Amino acid sequence: MISTEELIMSEPQEIVPVEKSDLVGIVAQLFAEGYRLVQIGCTTLPEAYELTYSFDREYRFRNLRFTVRPDEEVPSISVIYPNAFLYENEIHDLFGITITHITVDYRGTLYRTAISTPFSIGNVKFSEPPPQKEKG
Repeated sequence: MISTEELIMSEPQEIVPVEKSDLVGIVAQLFAEGYRLVQIGCTTLPEAYELTYSFDREYRFRNLRFTVRPDEEVPSISVIYPNAFLYENEIHDLFGITITHITVDYRGTLYRTAISTPFSIGNVKFSEPPPQKEKG
């Protein structure tokens, strides 16, 4: 049992780098251990996407993280966590990442956006980092 003092303290975030090919197996193990799916997040990088799958058990987070190129497919985890279909459809619609075998697949119609895949690599403009001051 977790004490009130432990709940008040800052929670360490565990980020576990994984291979995309191992995702479904690891997620199935987390499900078997009693973890709940909290969120699936995606970030656009200059030449790839970073996906983070967050799980929780007893107020402790475990985040699985991997990157994918624009031409790669990602396997769905919605057969294990049924609510994942919403996150997966969102990632497909907003980032353009192909997610295979989603249990409820909206096929690109979950969101109506002014432009297709607004957060895809082709649509995101990356700013230049600010110039560094010379140390003197």
